[in-house]
Amino acid sequence: MSVIFSRAPLRISLGGGGTDLPSYYCHEGGFLVAGAIDKYIYMLIHTAFQRRYKMKYSETEDVDDIASINHPILRETLSRHWRGNPLEVASVADVPAGTGMGSSGAFTVALLKGLAHARRTSIAQGALAEAACEIEIDVLKEPCGKQDPYVAAHGGICAYSFAPDGTVSVEPLELAPETLRRLREQLLLFYTGEARSASTILTDQDERTKTGDAEMLENLRKTRDMGRQSRDLLVQGDLFAYAELMHEHWMNKRQRSPGMANDRIDNLYTLARRSGVVGGKLVGAGGGGFLLLYARNPADTRQAMAAAGATELPFDFEFIGAYSTEYT
Repeated sequence: MSVIFSRAPLRISLGGGGTDLPSYYCHEGGFLVAGAIDKYIYMLIHTAFQRRYKMKYSETEDVDDIASINHPILRETLSRHWRGNPLEVASVADVPAGTGMGSSGAFTVALLKGLAHARRTSIAQGALAEAACEIEIDVLKEPCGKQDPYVAAHGGICAYSFAPDGTVSVEPLELAPETLRRLREQLLLFYTGEARSASTILTDQDERTKTGDAEMLENLRKTRDMGRQSRDLLVQGDLFAYAELMHEHWMNKRQRSPGMANDRIDNLYTLARRSGVVGGKLVGAGGGGFLLLYARNPADTRQAMAAAGATELPFDFEFIGAYSTEYT
């Protein structure tokens, strides 16, 4: 009996998020900074003595052939990257889907990593990320970007440059130990209590970018520039200036698309600022999920958020990326 275990990390966007969609970077180039965190999508692949394809996620499927699988990522990934006998695939996650941490991209990366292991072949980080992007962007036509698969594949805190021809350059950021310590202590994540599909917000951004909407393009140019500034400030260790830029980033992001924020999110952010938060923003496309905050006084912010019913998600950065092993 052979069981492959794989996992891929979720992420927090630290600046420039949204410029990784092809509708934008194919014309002007994109840039962002993101960090992988120690929250994961986990995948188990059982390859022995299977007569049917058994898929276990939030639902359960038991089918005769790959084409009959309902889950689009499982179906399209298996159809392109598996030629063996039927298998069983089960997945679980550390956080709910639709919370802005790149769970869909991490799911695809974890699946591809496990299937490569089951095929007895290695796969480089860049190839792993691109294979995941092909499934989500090219095959399934999802209005998503390349950030999530690349962070899930590489891990760490990196800057990503997206060239108009589709190539991606990955720059791991080597932060000073003191900078990393302060980030770990003063960056806090709080669940707004609302999960949402990013599709509606991203579709609006995607369509307006494709049609050359001047307001959207200017917003994304400013976002890309703030991504570069974020990279520089993090490397310099100027975290107060970085936190101030986070606030500016969020004010800019709120103007991007309808539904980006709501009364609950705005109220939580106001409370956070009153507690000593310098800056923050929603991670992901917007509309719900997690608030990322840079707190001068973490204890005060935790108290304020707890009183408002916003649950904290303790986290650390992770520097491994996609990983797989085998149990026999």
